[in-house]
Amino acid sequence: MIKRLSDHVLVPRHEVVSREEEAQVLTKLGVEKEKLPVILESDPSAMEVKAKKGDLVRIVRKSPTAGETIYYRRVVG
Repeated sequence: MIKRLSDHVLVPRHEVVSREEEAQVLTKLGVEKEKLPVILESDPSAMEVKAKKGDLVRIVRKSPTAGETIYYRRVVG
């Protein structure tokens, strides 16, 4: 039985990015935080990792061709 949403095989791993790493990620991507796609603070996966408005969330998805792909979302209220 699945106890947490993240335990399900189809749910990608979500993690809150630290403020220090956030600056590095945005520089590496060459993008402003406001230009990133959003995830709601009320999203079940965001709630599970305790993401708050203004946080940056890394989503790691498994990929059959690339191994894994990384996406970033900013948390909005």
